[in-house]
Amino acid sequence: MSIAALGLNLLLAALLLAALGVGFRLNGRLKALRDSHEGFARAVADLDAAAARAEQGLADLRAATDEAADELADRIEKARALTARLDRQMQGQPIAAAAPAPASPGLRQAAARGDIDLEADVERVAHRLGALLSGAREPRPRPEPERFVRSGPAPTRVRPAFEDELFGADEGARPPLKSVLGGRR
Repeated sequence: MSIAALGLNLLLAALLLAALGVGFRLNGRLKALRDSHEGFARAVADLDAAAARAEQGLADLRAATDEAADELADRIEKARALTARLDRQMQGQPIAAAAPAPASPGLRQAAARGDIDLEADVERVAHRLGALLSGAREPRPRPEPERFVRSGPAPTRVRPAFEDELFGADEGARPPLKSVLGGRR
């Protein structure tokens, strides 16, 4: 074998080793890409499940909103009837001459069974509404904000007698605390 053939074989071996190294690196990168693709697929599935839960939550919220709107409409209708009744009372017309307020079928059934007393409820609500209306017409006084500035000198602290005994202020004036309590010296 000649030197040229040996050199070319060594060059070919080096190129094959380099290709093998590049292949291993490429295989690692492709494996990481496959793993990230699987993670991305899981993330998309989780996002899809979260979107489905959000849609269900919105449907529940819509149903609750519709129910609240119906209840609010009933209350508004009752409030209108009560304000009309209050207006008639304020004008001095008798209450019995007023047309009855339209009640919902559920209220009519409950009143027919005797579960609720519509007249008492109407009177209670009318009283509360009148109180609210009169309160709304009169402005509430705002309290004066407290000031944290001391107007006079700081109060002096009078020390209790036991502090003098404990910390030895006037040792000649009083006996030490241990002797008073019967302690050992």
